Amino acid sequence: MGSRLFKTFNVLVTFLVLLFVVTAVTTVLVRGLPYIPTSLKAPELIFAIKLSLITSIVSTAACLLTAMPVAYTLARYNLPGQGVAANLLRIPLTLPPVVSGVCLLLLFGTTTFGATLARMGLRFVFTVPGIILAQFFVNLPFLITVLKAAIESVDIRLEYVARTLGCTPARAFRKVTLPLIRNNILAGLVLTWGKALGEFGAVLMLAGATRFKTETLPISLYLNMATGDMEALMASAAILIMIAVLSLAVFERAGVKPYERVPGL
Repeated sequence: MGSRLFKTFNVLVTFLVLLFVVTAVTTVLVRGLPYIPTSLKAPELIFAIKLSLITSIVSTAACLLTAMPVAYTLARYNLPGQGVAANLLRIPLTLPPVVSGVCLLLLFGTTTFGATLARMGLRFVFTVPGIILAQFFVNLPFLITVLKAAIESVDIRLEYVARTLGCTPARAFRKVTLPLIRNNILAGLVLTWGKALGEFGAVLMLAGATRFKTETLPISLYLNMATGDMEALMASAAILIMIAVLSLAVFERAGVKPYERVPGL
């Protein structure tokens, strides 16, 4: 009796949560889809879509190139203060994105470091590179956590065996560890890309909300809400949902299930 009641409770809660999520998403799609054909004729929305795709892809690639060596270091090496370093790297995960944006704005906008970069032609405040930097800063700790857990799941003795057979550490990683965590990498990338695509708070604070300049899809939502253009708002929201669902469907089709194969999630 107790077992059946426990199962019924869990299934009921699961059903209610699923119903809530599906209803919320479906509401946006049902109301936004009819406006998409008209909205796609607007140059502003096309600009926002292109900018969102470009910046999210670039920032995700930058996250991967940076997160892999950091994750490997944390997973495989014993360094002084390693635990403290790992916790410090997780700070952006616990910060509200708006606060992350403020941190970046102060660093690159009001310090000597930011002024020096600006004189060198590297400007991040109210620019497209600022969008990429904000997405990178917010999402890098997430991908580091995913990749670290994936690397730790691979027995380190496999790398040692490869080294005894003549492989360098880099080759052992490339030939042994990397193939074993391939699905985890793909899963982490699709989730990181989705988070970058929808990043708003940090982008708003660092890059601003300027039409036809730093207007990503989330920023477009914000601007349309501010001006009361509900048709464009719902169209943008529906497009974001469709892109997110499509990306997950593509990886499901390829045999990668992000929410099932990412260790630590």
